[in-house]
Amino acid sequence: MNEWTHKEWLKEKNTQPVSAYYLYTPMCGTCQVASKMLGVVAELLPDLPMGKANLNYVQEVAELYEVESVPCLLISQDGQVTDKVYAFQSVPYLYEKLKTVDEYSQP
Repeated sequence: MNEWTHKEWLKEKNTQPVSAYYLYTPMCGTCQVASKMLGVVAELLPDLPMGKANLNYVQEVAELYEVESVPCLLISQDGQVTDKVYAFQSVPYLYEKLKTVDEYSQP
């Protein structure tokens, strides 16, 4: 999963039917576990645009989307953030959540 700037996230969000933006901070232990989990999910869903960002460098994203804590996964559909995931329960949970959203957006 590649690091995205706020501009890169906006581009993906506004041009793709579905995209996901993972927000973390480097000193967050839970974020390190969530990063590994999302890495697996990204491999399983290679066609889903998914990026990540250190929230310390994209504070405007936190304000704009009212991010309450990290880790946070913003999921967008048709240019709108439709879900914010804070509890990264398991790889199967994240996979099903993103797969369902991705399948829903398919024509």
